[in-house]
Amino acid sequence: MAIGFLRPTKRVIDCPAIYKNIKSEFKHIKDGAEIFAVVKANGYGHGAVKVAEVARQAGATGFCVSLLDEAVELRKSGITEPIIVLGVVDPIFTNILVEYDISCAAVSMEWLEMAAASLEAGHGERLKIHVKIDSGMGRLGLRTADEMKEVVAFLEKHKEFEIEGLFTHFAKADSKDTSYVDLQKERFEEALTIFPDDIRYIHTANSATALWHDHWRSNLIRLGASMYGINPSGSELASPYELKQAMSVVTEVVQMKLVPAGESLSYGATYQTTEDEWIATLPIGYADGLLRSFQGFKLLLDGKRVPIVGRICMDQCMIRLDKPVPIGTIVTIFGEDEESHEMISFQEGAEYIGTINYELPCILSERVPLVYKNEGSLDKYEAN
Repeated sequence: MAIGFLRPTKRVIDCPAIYKNIKSEFKHIKDGAEIFAVVKANGYGHGAVKVAEVARQAGATGFCVSLLDEAVELRKSGITEPIIVLGVVDPIFTNILVEYDISCAAVSMEWLEMAAASLEAGHGERLKIHVKIDSGMGRLGLRTADEMKEVVAFLEKHKEFEIEGLFTHFAKADSKDTSYVDLQKERFEEALTIFPDDIRYIHTANSATALWHDHWRSNLIRLGASMYGINPSGSELASPYELKQAMSVVTEVVQMKLVPAGESLSYGATYQTTEDEWIATLPIGYADGLLRSFQGFKLLLDGKRVPIVGRICMDQCMIRLDKPVPIGTIVTIFGEDEESHEMISFQEGAEYIGTINYELPCILSERVPLVYKNEGSLDKYEAN
C-alpha cells in the first residue's frame, strides 16, 4: 500500500508518553515483575518496531505479538529480547520459531503433537513454549484438569519442548465487578498445582490486571493498552496513575468555501445548510480509518470544537466553521491540540460510535503515515 507522505494527514506518536506510561507501571509494581510490551497489530497502530525501541529504553525486557510474522519483523529490525507469539502458530513453522529464537503459545494437545512431528522432521532443536490455560476467556487453551495432566505427561517425554511459560487471560479484569476474575483465578490456581513449579514465566496480567489487580500471580506483565495511554476499562475504572495518550491524528484544511443556505453536502445529501455556512474540506476519510459513523463528531481547530458535516467519504470529509481559516490550518481528529492543549481522547471517539477506545488507533489505515516526536534519548522523561 502507498503511504500518504505527500498529504498532511498523519499519526503523530509522542514517544515520551509511551516511555512515561511504562515507567509509571514500573513504579506501580511491588515485587519486581518484568514488563513485556505488547506490540501486536503494528503496536496498536503506533508502529511496532519504534514502540519496541521506546519500550526497551523504558525497561521492558521482552515483547508480545499475535502473529509469527510480527515476531520475525521485530527480529529483523534488531530486537534481540525475548518475544512471545500469543496467537496460534501453524506447527509447520516450528523451524522459523527456532531459527529466530521466538517463543509461542501451546494451546492444545493436538497442537503439541503436530509441533513435535514438525520438530522431529527438523534437526532436533528445542522450541520454547508458553502453555495457555483457558480459565474463562473461551478462545484458546487447555480447559480441564485432564487436558492439563495429559499435556504435562506429554512434555515430560518430549524434551524438544522447553516450557518457558504458563499463562491465561482475564476477560473482565477491567470491570468493577470482580466475580468473574475471581472465578478465573480459582481455575488458574488449579492449573498451577498441575504444572511444574519451576516454570520461568507465570503471566496472567494484561494492562487491566496490572492496573487493578496487582498483576495477580504474574512475574511477567503483558503491557498493552495502558502503554499507549489508553484506559482498558474505558471510563468504568479510573487508572491508579496518569495515562498519557501517545497518538494524535491530525490533518489540514485543503479547501474553504462559503456554501449558501439550502445546499446539501456529501453523499446521500444527508446534511443541508440552514444559512450561509463556511465549510472546510479535510483530506481524511473512512479509507484512513475515520469511519462514516463519525458524521457529526466534533474535531479541534484553533482550540475550538467543530462538527463533521455530511457523510464521511472514502478520502475526505467536511467540517463547519463560523469563519474562514487559511488553507493549511491544522485540524486535530484525536489527541491534543498543540496550541490550546485541548484534547480529544480515543475514549471520547469510542463513546460516540459505540465501540472500545483501543479499536480506534488499531483501525487507522497503513496509508496514514507515522511521525514520531522526541524519539531520541528518553531518560529525562521520567514519570512523576
